[in-house]
Amino acid sequence: MAWLGGDHPELDVLIEVEHGVIATITSGEQSPPRDVQILEGLTLPGLANAHSHAFQRALRGRTQQGRGTFWTWREQMYRLAARLDPESYLALARATYAEMAMAGVTTVGEFHYLHHTPGGTPYADPNEMGRVLVAAAAEAGVRITLIDSCYLHGGIGEPASDAQRRFSDGSADAWAERVNDLDENESARIGAAIHSMRAVDPESAATVAEWARERKRPLHAHVSEQPAENEACLDAYGRTPTALLAEAGALEAGFTAVHATHLDAGDVRLLGDAGACCCVCPTTERDLADGIGRMRPQVDAGASLAVGSDSHAVIDMFEEARAIELDERLASGERCHHSAVDLLRAATEGGHRSLGWSEAGRIAVGAPADLVTVGLDGVRMAGSEPETILQAVVFAATAADVRTVIVDGVEIVRDGRHGVDPSALDEAVRAVTGLSGR
Repeated sequence: MAWLGGDHPELDVLIEVEHGVIATITSGEQSPPRDVQILEGLTLPGLANAHSHAFQRALRGRTQQGRGTFWTWREQMYRLAARLDPESYLALARATYAEMAMAGVTTVGEFHYLHHTPGGTPYADPNEMGRVLVAAAAEAGVRITLIDSCYLHGGIGEPASDAQRRFSDGSADAWAERVNDLDENESARIGAAIHSMRAVDPESAATVAEWARERKRPLHAHVSEQPAENEACLDAYGRTPTALLAEAGALEAGFTAVHATHLDAGDVRLLGDAGACCCVCPTTERDLADGIGRMRPQVDAGASLAVGSDSHAVIDMFEEARAIELDERLASGERCHHSAVDLLRAATEGGHRSLGWSEAGRIAVGAPADLVTVGLDGVRMAGSEPETILQAVVFAATAADVRTVIVDGVEIVRDGRHGVDPSALDEAVRAVTGLSGR
């Protein structure tokens, strides 16, 4: 059974792959060839994790005591960031991407700002940390868009703090000069990011936007994640972050607003008119007490949706997708704002498009052979039937239900297991949190 993009899955689907690309698709095959690989369950296009900070995986379970806000959590994150070097980051990112693969993720968008040494001095190769992330994804078997983030200020009109120095290139021109040396390959592409309008002034944001536009690269930015961000921009510029991005020339079809939690009606119109994408990260937005972003107005205005696991409090793209709908129900008191099919498209095609892989995220002839099979024999799927299976998977399946993952025709997860052993993640986390063995 496979979902080919319609309202219902197709039965007995035969997919033929040549050189990592889907060559033919036939439905209703009752007698498949002898040498075919049988994928038992519901097969979906590969899932896209459109917003990741891989190093924050090491914070899981370590920030859940004591009252606080995003801003107090951020101080804990900064302490972790100061501990990373290329070697430890490679191990942590590789294991984090393997965990994503086991959750059905075939493409990750890594929003990368951990550029330099902790004191802010560039490495001998100024892009060493970025290349480490590309290598980690390759070793985990997933494709990556390295979304290299320009991060210049500690706040509006403020210099980068000691903890932020390793994030900053000093100027947008210096950022562009460094990023120009990053290379793409068959499984890795390069995007750009304006970290936020707190961390990048409007003139510098325009430089980053122009860089992305000239090269036709995806452009992302954290947008209105917290009310304090909006208040700071209004106080300093008399504009919301979205309005500032529009004036900087950032808003167009290749732009992705990450979070977009606290938008006003004017912001919604600007993003919709541009045909931009909103990448929602509900498990992180819950974890950090950021608030609930209501996405129905964005979609109605013309924006598309993608999902990300951001800080990796949880890595489960089914949970991220259904939370778009379920959190909106909590905020509105009404049900059924987004269909299961629309949510699934956000987790597949929408996410890939936001990362610059518009050819991926679909089971279609000519698309990369990226396939994820969800087992239907577990307790969560018991009682489901073909006409309701998509709803059951979107609203009840978890990452633990993923059985097989194929990227470019190569199987990287079999029976829910990846070649990178879970113990590698345990060791990588302990190495950067200062813990030793159990």
